[in-house]
Amino acid sequence: MLTFNPSSLSKRYNRKLKVDINIVPYVDVLMVLLVIFMVSAQLVDPRIIDLPNARESVIQPDEYIEIILKPNHLVSIFVRGEKDNVGKKNSFPRKYLKRILRNLHAKNPSMPVMISADKGTKYQEVISVISEAKITGVDRVGLATEQ
Repeated sequence: MLTFNPSSLSKRYNRKLKVDINIVPYVDVLMVLLVIFMVSAQLVDPRIIDLPNARESVIQPDEYIEIILKPNHLVSIFVRGEKDNVGKKNSFPRKYLKRILRNLHAKNPSMPVMISADKGTKYQEVISVISEAKITGVDRVGLATEQ
């Protein structure tokens, strides 16, 4: 006769529980998200920059130095609000801009600078003129826009 002994059964089939995280579903979700981002990245054109429109400032200064940048590396400087205009006669090369701006700023340190640039002027040139104006000590630098 066979006898049933539960202790012998538990010894034979003693299995340990496998405590493990199944990461396959997480990898599937990440792959789907990666595909979605890759497809949507092709739909966005990185060359389009939506710049805000500029409004006229509330208080326009009475006197300011206007720097006009032209695409052929020539610059004109006008002192608006005064009778003597420095750049009235002709344009000059951009390498003289720093010296002239330093002289104008020494005469009137509180006078702001307004920069106008032709559409054909590179953005880097405008940024370097702003940097030169800040180096010479000009506190207020503005960019002229069309409305």
